[in-house]
Amino acid sequence: MKTEKEFIKYKQALILKELGFDEPCIGWYNPQVNYKKVTTDRYWAFHLTGEWENFKPAPLYQQAFRWFREKDFGIIDKPFYSSLDEPKVTYALDIINWKTGRTYKMDRKKSYEEAELACLIKLIEIVKNNEYKQIEYEETKE
Repeated sequence: MKTEKEFIKYKQALILKELGFDEPCIGWYNPQVNYKKVTTDRYWAFHLTGEWENFKPAPLYQQAFRWFREKDFGIIDKPFYSSLDEPKVTYALDIINWKTGRTYKMDRKKSYEEAELACLIKLIEIVKNNEYKQIEYEETKE
């Protein structure tokens, strides 16, 4: 089993950090390979480079989704089967905001991994837009 698919993509990891994600991670993106590879061996990473600060945390998908759940977002896992005779499955992970009751319907994807990534990108977009609106409101309020 390839463990790298368990970690969110580098770009989304950076955005999550900007949004306030600060949980401890078991993996880090490696600057030696342009942050395209995750390492889980902290000793090896430090020994290889002598610099720890250039490594970026690599959260697991389950960590990211848990973090969003704490922000009142739920994930609804929806597999779709084309027929019983020829079971071809597509996936969608819909999102619900528990505070507002709003549901975000996601497009179907060919694999569960694609559906996870699409859901994560949408969650980031929702939280990012909501936070920016709150900041603008607070600034104009004073």
